Amino acid sequence: MLNHVMVGTNDIERAKRFYDAVLRVLGAGEGVLNVNGTGQSRLFYRHDGSTFGISQPIDGQPATHANGGTIGFKCQSAEQLQAFHDTAIAHGGTSIEGAPGPREDKPGAIHLAYVRDPDGNKLCAVYRPA
Repeated sequence: MLNHVMVGTNDIERAKRFYDAVLRVLGAGEGVLNVNGTGQSRLFYRHDGSTFGISQPIDGQPATHANGGTIGFKCQSAEQLQAFHDTAIAHGGTSIEGAPGPREDKPGAIHLAYVRDPDGNKLCAVYRPA
């Protein structure tokens, strides 16, 4: 259903350092820098049929995070989920909503880890055991 997800940043170099490290855990390569026709820098990460982008706002206003918005990334194991979380924290992210791991209140004991990136965007790592 989705083609891509894009979030804003106020510091494209900081965002690149953060997302290059965090998305590498999931198997994505380094972000590809692109400058659009009106001069905004954007980064694109493509992996497994998905695209994730980070952009300086086109309207020239400061980037802000979506209150109530969350972007979820699929993990292949509980260990990968933990590595996603730990890498995010090591690269300027903030851990939120409890420790990474299984949520007993969720069906199938789904594993979750929540972080905010350096711009405040809320990210969730998700692992669903078989």
